[in-house]
Amino acid sequence: MAYWLFKTEPSECSIDDFVKAPDKPIVWEGVRNYQARNMLRDKVQHDDLVFIYHSSCKIIGIAGIARVVASAYADPSQFDNTSVYFDGKSSPDVPRWVAVDVIFVEKFPHIISLDKLKSSAKLNELPAVQKGSRLSVMPVTPEQWQTILQLG
Repeated sequence: MAYWLFKTEPSECSIDDFVKAPDKPIVWEGVRNYQARNMLRDKVQHDDLVFIYHSSCKIIGIAGIARVVASAYADPSQFDNTSVYFDGKSSPDVPRWVAVDVIFVEKFPHIISLDKLKSSAKLNELPAVQKGSRLSVMPVTPEQWQTILQLG
């Protein structure tokens, strides 16, 4: 099992969306960065645990945990011409983008803020706290995972 941090804007997909339907998987779609796509495609596996990280909002940080319940498959939004994630250059025969399914595990009582993450020396190597890190999918080491849980 591996650990991940998935960034999302809460207006698009928040931890509260998971809470509303705790037994219903959510399609983690719309990843349009090749490095993040490659991690989703090649490394994110069934039963991996994921921190749900809210960005572009009032309180930026980790809001809860989800679990991967379906490994990478062709992201359906790339073929939907009404979707903001439509990619006219992608085809069902050779899809460019992948999605995974994730399901609710836990909502934290309080968001673990980016400032709090940055204040921990044990998290200096966590991609989310490094300047210029914009990936929507990031690996988290087991040690970092435990540190973050303790911060919460």
